[in-house]
Amino acid sequence: MGKPTGFMEYQRKTGNTVAPLERIKNFKEFHLQLPKKEQQMQAARCMACGVPFCQAGTMIAGMASGCPLQNLVPEWNDLVYLGNYEQAYRRLTKTNCFPEFTSRVCPALCEAACTCNVNGDPVCTKENERAIIENAWATGLITPQPPKVRTGKRVAVVGSGPSGLAAAMQLNRRGHSVTVFERRDRVGGLLRYGIPNMKLDKSVIDRRVDLMKAEGIEFVTNADIGKDVKADKLLKEFDRVLLCCGAANPRDIKAEGRDAKGIYFAVDFLTSVTKSLLDSNFEDHAYIDAKGKHVVVIGGGDTGNDCVGTSIRLGAKSVTQLEMMPKAPDQRAENNPWPEWPKICKTDYGQEEAIAVFGHDPRIYQTTVTEFIKNKKGEVCQIKTVKLTPKKDEKSGRMMMVPVEGTEEILPADLVLIAAGFLGSQKYVTDAFKVEVNQRTNVKTDDGKYQTTKENVFTAGDMHRGQSLVVWAIREGREAAKAVDESLMGYTNL
Repeated sequence: MGKPTGFMEYQRKTGNTVAPLERIKNFKEFHLQLPKKEQQMQAARCMACGVPFCQAGTMIAGMASGCPLQNLVPEWNDLVYLGNYEQAYRRLTKTNCFPEFTSRVCPALCEAACTCNVNGDPVCTKENERAIIENAWATGLITPQPPKVRTGKRVAVVGSGPSGLAAAMQLNRRGHSVTVFERRDRVGGLLRYGIPNMKLDKSVIDRRVDLMKAEGIEFVTNADIGKDVKADKLLKEFDRVLLCCGAANPRDIKAEGRDAKGIYFAVDFLTSVTKSLLDSNFEDHAYIDAKGKHVVVIGGGDTGNDCVGTSIRLGAKSVTQLEMMPKAPDQRAENNPWPEWPKICKTDYGQEEAIAVFGHDPRIYQTTVTEFIKNKKGEVCQIKTVKLTPKKDEKSGRMMMVPVEGTEEILPADLVLIAAGFLGSQKYVTDAFKVEVNQRTNVKTDDGKYQTTKENVFTAGDMHRGQSLVVWAIREGREAAKAVDESLMGYTNL
């Protein structure tokens, strides 16, 4: 521990962000990094406490507390404080394949579990992580590391999201020959098209994929396994197949008028915008445009927030975000103590921008849609909403959100984006490989295992555990790589 009294001497400080009214002019990243000396002072706040919950990655009260990757947080915080960025990079990458991704898009479970939360503000571990990895890229510490010996075994990874990329990296460095199949035109999966550019610039993905190619990993795009490419072909040509196709079935909203034009799933909206940005900087106009429209986003999670921020950048006339659940408290409740995940209200970048542009928070809580109203052209022009209230179901004992009679309202809506989550794996993929799924349509395995019910076929990521975080997907990919390696070699040193 480099600075035993650091947490008492220094206040938490994070890098500046570009002001909302300025950053909405483009799709560039807007979080800035602290100068190195200031970053070292922030790392000095790490207490190296006796029980570092930040790296525990354990479940407490049904929620993850600390990093699922078991990142060696106190170690590399101390190394940053000492200015030893090279050794900090070595320690960070022992557990995390892609710190440049998690330091941008992870909700920082490590910080939520930080002991400094007990009487103050947590260590800005997420920004320390970004400082480490960006310094490593900038100073040439990161170079291709192809394996010195090949095992002669071939592994196909289906899906190039965070779990697929993590598994591919691990298996390749073990010496297996890895081919990653991606159904879209570019590698990255959720990272590429599910997360907007201002949150994760796509050059960050390209930089990593280029490195993986230099290490010997083969990438095949525009290959939709189960449609364009038969599953049997992969099973014949490869010793093992690892399915990392994500939870790609968006949850729909069943209400009258759902067939109206102008209603899209959030993932389709975000994909169209990012693809047009990458293809032509929007000159092809091949995207779902929000310019001059009253936009309604149904769903209050990260994806809903991304839709708010994206719609504002495209020039929406207004943005409304509907959330079924009540507003969370602004501070921890007594029944939600540290080190549990804090169930508090978070105003994310999209909501901040809406407040700056429109003068109010876009979120309307405890509200759902009962009808999509069409104009004469069959286009959505309004929605009918109703307020909801919590009520315990007498049979199951579960709390349900039920409509409140007489609270119906009509809101303008020229573009509706459904961001209500995802339901599980896609049937055509699971059918193609003849793997069983569970009741949630996630691919079935034994608890804590990654082998499917089909011989030589494994699974990882959201396809396995359901919709989750990038950091969990990376962990899944790493753990699945160990399982695949052991099945091939009889043991694993991953």
